[in-house]
Amino acid sequence: MTRSRIFVAAAIALSVAIAAPGVQAQAAAGEAGAPKSSKLKMTKEHLQQMMAKWRENKPKLKACRAEARKKDLVGDDLWFFISDCMKKP
Repeated sequence: MTRSRIFVAAAIALSVAIAAPGVQAQAAAGEAGAPKSSKLKMTKEHLQQMMAKWRENKPKLKACRAEARKKDLVGDDLWFFISDCMKKP
């Protein structure tokens, strides 16, 4: 009985040791890529600058906001979406 427990514990330890480098490599690769828009935070100052620029083209801003409402976006995702929408020609 004791041998089987030792064997199981050794098998688990070995599988964890084999899997750990792969998990670390995946995490490092994920961090190296560009962060997703939802992970970035808008600063109040940056948001005010963008809003001032957007107010110059109110019809386009209104259309972008309506499209964002249809997609039920909130928070930073909403602002990044509007930012991308306003950059489109």
